Amino acid sequence: MSKKDELRYGAVSENAVHLCVDMQRMFAESTEWKMPWLKRVLPNIAAIAAARPERTIFTRFIPARKPGQGVGMWRHYYERWEAMTIDRIGPELVGLVPELARFVPPGRTFDKHVYSPWTGSDLNLQLRRRASTRSSSPGARLMSACSRPCSARLTGASASSLSPTRCAARRTRPTTR
Repeated sequence: MSKKDELRYGAVSENAVHLCVDMQRMFAESTEWKMPWLKRVLPNIAAIAAARPERTIFTRFIPARKPGQGVGMWRHYYERWEAMTIDRIGPELVGLVPELARFVPPGRTFDKHVYSPWTGSDLNLQLRRRASTRSSSPGARLMSACSRPCSARLTGASASSLSPTRCAARRTRPTTR
C-alpha cells in the first residue's frame, strides 16, 4: 500500500462506526440543492457501507414540510428555499439514494432537521455506546463536513473524514485528509 493510501491516524478499529451524512435523493437528483459530485463519490461510499453495513449510520436531513416552518433563522431559511420543502419535493426525495438505501437494515438512519447531526440530538450518546472511532463520508454541506470530525474529537472520539475528492478517486480504500 502506498503512503497516499494510508489512513493518517492508523487503521480503523473493529468497533468503528461509519457515519454517512445526507446521501439523499434530494441532493442527487435535479433539485435546487443538487450536489454534482454526489454521483461521482457514490460507488466508493457504497463500498464503505457494504463492508460493514451493521456499523453504518445514514443521516438524513429532513426539511420543513412547508415554507415558513421552523424556529428562528430556519423559518427564514425555508421561506428562501420553499422549493425544497417536503410539500414541494415530496417525501420520497428525503430518502437515501437507492445505492445506499439497500443497506438499511442492518444499517440505521438518523433523521435531523438541522445540518449538523450533533446539534439538538442524542447522536453523540448513541455513538459513544457503539464506537470509539467514527468515520464519516461526505454529505451535502461543506460546513457539516467540516464540523463532523471536529465535533467527534471534542467529545473524546477519534474521527476520520473521508474527503469527497479522495473518495471519488478510483481506489478501493478511501483515505482521510
